[in-house]
Amino acid sequence: MLIGYARVSTLEQETNLQIDALHRAGVSLIYQEKTSSIGRRPVLQTCLAALSPGDVLVVYKIDRVARSLKDLLSILDRIADSGACIRSLSEPLDTTSPMGIFMLQILGAVAQLERSMIRERSIAGLVAAIERGVVIGRPRRLTPEQDRQVYELFKTGRFKKATLSRKFNAHSTTIDAAIERFEPRTDRPKRLIKPVLGPYLSRVK
Repeated sequence: MLIGYARVSTLEQETNLQIDALHRAGVSLIYQEKTSSIGRRPVLQTCLAALSPGDVLVVYKIDRVARSLKDLLSILDRIADSGACIRSLSEPLDTTSPMGIFMLQILGAVAQLERSMIRERSIAGLVAAIERGVVIGRPRRLTPEQDRQVYELFKTGRFKKATLSRKFNAHSTTIDAAIERFEPRTDRPKRLIKPVLGPYLSRVK
């Protein structure tokens, strides 16, 4: 069954152009709404929930149904899970055909490349900050001298961590961190930042 979806962003706009194109494509059941792509788009959610195996969701343009490549891939996964397909009347996206499936694979590859590039830029920016001497992470709540005082008081056995937290006006995690600087824990899982930045940090003097 052909199921259409049409959307415009404001109440002042009309879906007539999209509706006419959908009718010419043989679509009789059409969901339409007037809402920004940023919102939840409740009519779209109803439309997607109504899809059954063998149905084809027809749209005038892909940007009517998705606000970004990530959003599009998520919607395409949802359509595929329902056993349905999607067809755009204005772009070469039609998952009922081999070429359309090929285009979908290209979109997935582009999305993966985009994620990789963002990750690469993030790591490069982090490395550059380290090379400039920027301290990564939150600023320390206690000074090195206060860390030593916390540890020495804790080792006496007379002060619990909660007492030290109140005494130094610091969160319990800060007290834990101060103690671990002198008495590192061995049961804590290793952080992932080192393996990820390993090849890059080797350049830092």
